[in-house]
Formats: sequence, C-alpha cells, structure tokens
Amino acid sequence: MKTVRLLSVDDHAMTAMGYKYILEGSEFDGFQVKVDTVNTFEGAIEKIDFSARSTPYDIVLLDISLFPTHSGDTRSGEDLGIYARKKVPTSKIVFMSSFSDSYRINSIFKSVDPDGYMVKSEIDEKSLCAMVRTVLERPPYYTASALSAIRKKMANDYDLVDETDKKILHYLSTGTRTKDIGPLISVAPTTVESRKRQLKQLFGIEQGNDIELIEEARKRGFI
Repeated sequence: MKTVRLLSVDDHAMTAMGYKYILEGSEFDGFQVKVDTVNTFEGAIEKIDFSARSTPYDIVLLDISLFPTHSGDTRSGEDLGIYARKKVPTSKIVFMSSFSDSYRINSIFKSVDPDGYMVKSEIDEKSLCAMVRTVLERPPYYTASALSAIRKKMANDYDLVDETDKKILHYLSTGTRTKDIGPLISVAPTTVESRKRQLKQLFGIEQGNDIELIEEARKRGFI
C-alpha cells in the first residue's frame, strides 16, 4: 500500500503528536499515512533539507508561532513555508494555526500561496482526514474561518488601503501603542498618525478613537 508522508511542525509537542496519532490511526482509500513531527524551527529546516535530498514530504503542516513572544525571535512558520516552497516545491504546504485574522491569513497567502489553512479551534479528526484527502487530490483545503478571511479579502478595495495601512491596523488591533508602531514598520510616528486620520475618514468615523477604527477595520476584513 502507498505511504503518504507528512511533516508536522508545531512548537507544542502534544499538538503535533495529536495530529500524528489521528492521521496514522485513520483509514484512507489506497494509502496509509506516516507523520514525522518536529518542535523547533531549526529541526524543521533539517527535516526539509533532508527530504529535499531524499524523498520530499507529500504534505508539510506548519504552525505559525514557533517561539515564545518574550524570546524576541521573529522567525515563524511563514518563513518555513517560504523556505519549503523553494527547497521542496513538490511538497504541499498547509498551515495549522490559532490565527484566524484576515491580515495574517492573507499575508501568508501572498508570501507562500499554501495548499491549505486550518484554524486550530476548528480542527478535529474528520477535518484532518478531509484535509489530507483534499490536498492530495484537489487542493486547497480551508476551514470555515480561513475561508471567511479569503472571502473578505476578495470583497475589499485594496486600492484604498495599502500594505502600510494594513500593518498599522494590525498592530493597533494587537494593542501596540501608536508611537511604537512607526519603528516596527519603518515609518515616522507622524506618518502613522496621518494614516490613521485618513483611515478614519475612509471608514466614515472622522471623530472616532482607535477602538472605533479597529472595529470598523475588522468589519471590513482588514484585520
């Protein structure tokens, strides 16, 4: 029987082992599943490099957050996805993340163009098995929240809100202070303030505060 090989990358070992336990214990028509797991960024690079020299994985499952926030390490599953696309282009890439916000999902779709995206809160045995079948035969596969984010993107007018605006909205939504956003996106603090005013005018809340700006941006799918 054919063996379909998966690599599961997640900084929480029990999560990766859970995927392994479910998929290796499930029945598929015409194939069986073998899942390798790894819990570090460096370990994932080693696994991907080795597969490139031997037999590429059929599917690579990537979590986005791979380091604690306090570590200061900004590398993520998105970086691994970009690396894997170049190193093993035949491998399908599926993100398995707790992130369900439109900004993060659409950023990943732009940089990696994955074959699937599953929001962790929506993952169960049935959806895991469906993901494997779909990604192998007719990708992509999305859980409901990921699909909703994609639909919001399609409905947005991206000529009016550019990437810098989206980054400002994203950081505001995470509680980052306005004065701290400029250095994060390489613009002056005055630019951040100016763009916030423009966004409020665009959303029809000229006199609104940052909370109202975030709420309006979320309604429109920008965060």
